[in-house]
Amino acid sequence: MKQINQSEQKNQIQQKNQIQQPEPAGDGQAIQHQAGLDSKGPKEHKIISVLPGSIADELEISPGDVLVSVNDMPVKDVFDYHYQLNEEYLTVLIRKPDGEEWEYEIEKDYADDLGMEFENGLMDDYRSCCNKCIFCFIDQMPPGMRKTLYFKDDDSRLSFLQGNYITLTNMKEEDIERIILYKLAPINISIQAMNPALRCKMLNNRFAGDALLKIRRLCGAGIEMNAQIVLCRGINDGEELERSIRELTEYIPQMRSVSVVPAGLTRYREGLYPLKPFTKQEARGVLEQIHRWQDACFRKWGTHFVHAGDEWYLLAGMPLPPQESYDGYVQLENGVGMLRLLLDEFYQALDAEQDMDELPAKKITAATGMLAAPFIRQLAKAFMQRHPQTQIEVVAVRNDFFGEQITVAGLLTGQDILKQLQKKQLGSCLLLPCSLLRSGEEVFLDDMTVSGLKKALQVEIVIVNSNGQDLYDAFVNPFQEKDAGRIGDNYEQTNCSDSRAAERRKVDAV
Repeated sequence: MKQINQSEQKNQIQQKNQIQQPEPAGDGQAIQHQAGLDSKGPKEHKIISVLPGSIADELEISPGDVLVSVNDMPVKDVFDYHYQLNEEYLTVLIRKPDGEEWEYEIEKDYADDLGMEFENGLMDDYRSCCNKCIFCFIDQMPPGMRKTLYFKDDDSRLSFLQGNYITLTNMKEEDIERIILYKLAPINISIQAMNPALRCKMLNNRFAGDALLKIRRLCGAGIEMNAQIVLCRGINDGEELERSIRELTEYIPQMRSVSVVPAGLTRYREGLYPLKPFTKQEARGVLEQIHRWQDACFRKWGTHFVHAGDEWYLLAGMPLPPQESYDGYVQLENGVGMLRLLLDEFYQALDAEQDMDELPAKKITAATGMLAAPFIRQLAKAFMQRHPQTQIEVVAVRNDFFGEQITVAGLLTGQDILKQLQKKQLGSCLLLPCSLLRSGEEVFLDDMTVSGLKKALQVEIVIVNSNGQDLYDAFVNPFQEKDAGRIGDNYEQTNCSDSRAAERRKVDAV
């Protein structure tokens, strides 16, 4: 239930009110005020859309208006905004395009949103990385790609909103206080090594070792965290990995999980730190080390805690672990358990078939990266055994653009797909995983579009969500309309401006 004070609803302000600095009250109020200001002065936020029927719509707030303040306080970012909105009585200052300012007094339910979206989803500048990591993937990208792909984000707010991993190296005391105040959790931290000196070397930042102390601070405040270790052969593996896992267990249960993933090495490494890929035998050694720690952690804490990225199992030629080993897939978006979940969901859908009419005869092609191709072939074979009138060819697309060592589907480009499929008989349609596309758009990493690829290949293209049920449905009828609920789960996230959907999913936790 909401009420708008009509006597003050459109109180035109001819001169902008000065925001007075309040007297320090509690720590929370002081932090909230400090968060709204920076060296450039108060931030203002342009409104790009207003939800029909919302409070803002009833107030006749329009796209193009600018939010100046809430409760006489400037708004630094999306967290400040929603934190201040969690009141039953609000004063909102809006500036119209002609420069006039209107103040609105609003009475609403505590959790009601005003229904405004802003030009910048984060409502602040995105923080870039100040490190020069020896394994950085962005440093291994070729020139000439779109600018957003070269932006290195290291922003704790995106860790909460999008699941990005941060190094903690560019966080000030104010940032830690804001995480604690707003209870932003979980925070995903890219550890690499718990040896401070080694971490400084790997991140090429002399403060990187000291930054690890922030983990203890967050742990003491009860903030949940996940950790990632990008493993580099001969650098932070072996005894160093042993030390890192051992010291990270000291933060259980606030530290919920640790993933260990191999460094991705492209063919564009000229002038960079010399890194070599892991061998099959070395991958098996890494898995043996992780499995030993999983057993120990499960006996002591009831959690497997440390998890291996899917790539390790394929490189080692070892079977994937069962579902229960992934502790609820806590690091799914980091490529941990993605293949296991895909298999389980697909077979569950296949086993649930009941009295299905005979499917029409058809041939379809499914293209994916080298990593997932053997598993998609396995699923296609199981489906064709049940439905022999359906012919499915699975094509493993080699990554010529970045180099053959990059095997995940999410880093394939449109040009590689085109080159390797243009002479094939693709059947009635081509299935592609949604992880190939730029967030929220139909654009590949190399800026080729889905429509451009469709025209070049002369075939219908169907984008399949990243789960087993949707893959099964695509095999049954590739052209049926699907709920987009899980589209984009594994989209490329380099463009940090595409965070609004994630905000809406998580903002209730603020």
